[in-house]
Amino acid sequence: MRSGPHGATIAGCAALLLWAFLALLARLAQPLPPLLLTGLAFAVGGTLGLVVVAARGRLGALRQSPLVWLHGVGGLAGYHALYFAALALAPPVEANLLNYTWPLLIVLLSAPIRGLPLGPRRLAGVGLGALGAVLLLAGGMQGGFGGGAPLGYALALAAGLTWALYSVLAGTPRLAGVPTEAVAGFCLAAAALGLLGHALFEAPAAWPGAGPWLAVLLLGTGPVGAAFFLWDVGMKRGDPRLLGTLAYAVPVASTLLLATFGGGHLSPAMLLATALVVGGGILAATARREAAG
Repeated sequence: MRSGPHGATIAGCAALLLWAFLALLARLAQPLPPLLLTGLAFAVGGTLGLVVVAARGRLGALRQSPLVWLHGVGGLAGYHALYFAALALAPPVEANLLNYTWPLLIVLLSAPIRGLPLGPRRLAGVGLGALGAVLLLAGGMQGGFGGGAPLGYALALAAGLTWALYSVLAGTPRLAGVPTEAVAGFCLAAAALGLLGHALFEAPAAWPGAGPWLAVLLLGTGPVGAAFFLWDVGMKRGDPRLLGTLAYAVPVASTLLLATFGGGHLSPAMLLATALVVGGGILAATARREAAG
């Protein structure tokens, strides 16, 4: 999967575009339970990825150390299981916004894990993002704290933290050289874990209609499939400064798509929270660009 810097950056942008549809497609795949949805989507993405890797004669890339497998499978399977569970238990728009604190968490965790400095602009960005999350929890939510919503909000934040850790750790010396083709194996292992977890912990699901099955296929083809390969290419060989900045547009696009087609409406409080999260991300990304440039 070789490409020049410009093409690799475009690949990373394509991953961001696909991730904008993740929440909407996950919502449309309900009433499939979260672990079953995770397993099925990863099975589609991993199978398609394996076919491509095999056609390229690169199956040897799947031979990795246990540490690499723990990072790849734990990050992919753990994040999506938490994320899909959050969408099932909490109002989807608010859960989606809380999940998208991961760009800010990546900035915050880069200091202790990778030794990157945190200047005033980065810290201000983290503060704005945290303020947006607090605003959602304090009074901007449609359903308040009734029912299963508190657990859903906690799972959404846990999902954001999981993805931030997965992303930051991927750039450490022991993991940065892992070939992109290995992602196919991570997806298939995540699929197996999701399906096993469904069999052990979730009630048997009723056979879904055509709509949820189509959503599963689209999830596995795009946001839970091709996006991981594209993102890996973009982050390793493209312009990470540009991709880091553009990543903060994903929660805006995702939330607008979800509110328009998947459930919920955009209240003034949610719009303000979105602006705070995205504005904080832009501050942090600009600081990173200045330091790197």
